[in-house]
Amino acid sequence: MAYHKSAIKRIRQTEKRTKRNRFYKTRVKNVIKEVRLAITSKAVEEAEKALQKAIPIISKAASKGVLHKRNAARKISRLTKQVNLLKQGYQNTQ
Repeated sequence: MAYHKSAIKRIRQTEKRTKRNRFYKTRVKNVIKEVRLAITSKAVEEAEKALQKAIPIISKAASKGVLHKRNAARKISRLTKQVNLLKQGYQNTQ
């Protein structure tokens, strides 16, 4: 166990940051899962709504430093691409 005042403070800060990072990371995973479930169930409107909900959450995680900005951009890009492909497939069948 730490004895120095600064080391004790550092432990408190680390625990606080870890909790915050875990919260954002879990949230990102859940919104991505929602979008992917909507895509696999071929629900176009539901997928679009889920994507619009997911984009700001992923961006916020990147701005907080939980995700790297390029990682966040890649996740958003891939989800958008999948939703757009789903929309194209849906329009071709009508």
